[in-house]
Amino acid sequence: MTNWIRNVALFAAVATLFIATGFVQSWNVTLTIVNMALISAIMALGVNLQWGYAGLFNFGVLGFVALGGLAAVLISMPPVGDAWAVGGAGIMLGLAAGAMTILLAVWVWRCMAPGRRRGMLLLVLVAGGYALYRAIIDPATAAVEAVDPAAAGYLGGLGLPVLMSWPAGALLAGGTAWLIGKIALGLRADYLAIATLGIAEIVIAVLKNEDWLARGVANVIGVPRPVPYEVDLQRHSGFAEWTTSWGLGIVEASSVIVKLCYAGLFLAVLAILIWLAEMALKSPWGRMMRAIRDNATAAAAMGKAVRARHLQIFVLGSAVCGLAGAMMVTLDGQLTPGTYQPLRFTFLIWVMVIVGGSGNNWGAVLGGFLIWWLWVMVEPIGFALMQSATFWIADGTALKARLFESTAYMRLLTMGILLLFVLRFYPRGLIPEGR
Repeated sequence: MTNWIRNVALFAAVATLFIATGFVQSWNVTLTIVNMALISAIMALGVNLQWGYAGLFNFGVLGFVALGGLAAVLISMPPVGDAWAVGGAGIMLGLAAGAMTILLAVWVWRCMAPGRRRGMLLLVLVAGGYALYRAIIDPATAAVEAVDPAAAGYLGGLGLPVLMSWPAGALLAGGTAWLIGKIALGLRADYLAIATLGIAEIVIAVLKNEDWLARGVANVIGVPRPVPYEVDLQRHSGFAEWTTSWGLGIVEASSVIVKLCYAGLFLAVLAILIWLAEMALKSPWGRMMRAIRDNATAAAAMGKAVRARHLQIFVLGSAVCGLAGAMMVTLDGQLTPGTYQPLRFTFLIWVMVIVGGSGNNWGAVLGGFLIWWLWVMVEPIGFALMQSATFWIADGTALKARLFESTAYMRLLTMGILLLFVLRFYPRGLIPEGR
């Protein structure tokens, strides 16, 4: 069996899982899984750019995904006029003061000779700048958060079309990755993983606590959609006639149509990203990145700017993750910082890349679809299996109750077993990188 036929068979097997889900449960459920699988595949593609192309161990996927979600709110939500009136100018001025303090500190660090004078000047500059920043921004944020806190309590966004937030999410995540990379990319692989994980937690902490930015844990709901609302389809007379002629329920049909629209948008983005990634991988740039990954010392001896190329690929991969984060918030219609957990948005994405095959873009996509389907479906399948296995135990017994409680851990057990199986028998992934 050639590699091409084998790869097609793997994708066909995963597609069969989704089709079977549609027949056994419903197509509504299947499309819900498909849409999140498409977004997860894009996240896995971003991690594959960093790890598969350059060997960068980024454990901060969570933070870049959250930044993309924040961009969806800042771009698409309408501005809160009253909040801007009472504190918008103060917040902007405070942020400008903070940015100016950082720029001045960097300038002093670079331009002055090392010594006590530079240290004392930096201490005074940073302490004074921080005090000025807090003096300006604290009353402004308090005023903003007091404006209708039950429904608003933040500045809102720009009120632009939501599709514009997708590239904005990529830019915000990529820009943040550039700042992080300038500092952290000099670290060894394991220290880089720890640093990026810590930075991701800082990003989540900011989102949870800075209510003026995106309402914190109060969440932002009602993010605009790029597709019609189900209720609008249901009210349309032509759609009602069409569903009646096909013998379909109008509620379920409207939900399926909306999910198909989302799937079309997400699939188009994924196709573009795969094409760009494949073209880059086959180019001289892609060969250079793999040479740096395999032996950075030898590549540097050949005149390659290893640090600059690492920063470049770190920014590109993070931008892809930010794009996926903006798409996810658009699909959900809300930003909920409390749901950003490392297990879902870092560990699971890494499992997708490892199982699919690092260094292979199609492998990352396959892993995204397979692992997400398992993550969603293993628990209900485990519950059904437990029902069949414990039919002989009387209801209400402590043993049966404990067994059913354990089904919640089936997905974690399955991920662990699958990861061990792949690492043992397919150490390069189901679709390994081509030689």
